[in-house]
Amino acid sequence: MFVKFLLAIAFLDVSQLVLSSTVRINALGDSITGSPGCWRALLWQKLQAAGVNNTDFVGTLPGQGCGFTYDGENDGHGGFQATGIVSNNQLPGWLAVSQPDIVTMMLGTNDVWSSIPTATILAAYTTLVGQMRAQNPNMLVLVAQITPMSPSGCTTCAQGVINLNAAIPAWATGISTTASPVFVVDLWTGFSTSLDTGDGVHPNDAGNIVLANDWFLPLSSAIVRVGGARNWKYIKCHFLNQKLCFDY
Repeated sequence: MFVKFLLAIAFLDVSQLVLSSTVRINALGDSITGSPGCWRALLWQKLQAAGVNNTDFVGTLPGQGCGFTYDGENDGHGGFQATGIVSNNQLPGWLAVSQPDIVTMMLGTNDVWSSIPTATILAAYTTLVGQMRAQNPNMLVLVAQITPMSPSGCTTCAQGVINLNAAIPAWATGISTTASPVFVVDLWTGFSTSLDTGDGVHPNDAGNIVLANDWFLPLSSAIVRVGGARNWKYIKCHFLNQKLCFDY
């Protein structure tokens, strides 16, 4: 949790905390993101409650029912692999529709499930980030270290996720640029396949809460970095650790 807090602070550029503009956010992933992906609904709710509301969640898919109205457009395509999206050249068309400023990318689960090597998955990530930058040279990318998985019948999945997640930070450092930074969001730590999923893969209600909490600080600070802060008191209190929490 401390590492995630430091990561959130690292995203901030205080010089940008003056004006705010609407920030377009695309959640790119598989069924964990989009079917129904109610962690996104909870995340949107948390952002609204915190006053981080200069957002427009975008994508080619509509939001699914999560018990309340929320901004749910996304690109969480059930069953899709990072490698498959690349081989079918699907992302450019999706980006042409959504035109995001930020992409949250949580892909790799289905690749690992299909025993695709880590290096091949990372090569697909590289292609995807390149396609994002072709659409928006200043794209900010939040890439997930994916949640653990233990589906029935897959004896290699647990270690495959560990291998992929271990390789993601160095990959992200190598591909990140000043104009288009790539940050890593840890969704693996603290997520339990026995407590937070119903099938060893897909989050249950408890898992959705965990994921919403894990994305909240990194995405909040990314929104501030791209669009500026509407709620300066919130940013000071929660990100810069100044003593304003008492009157927030």
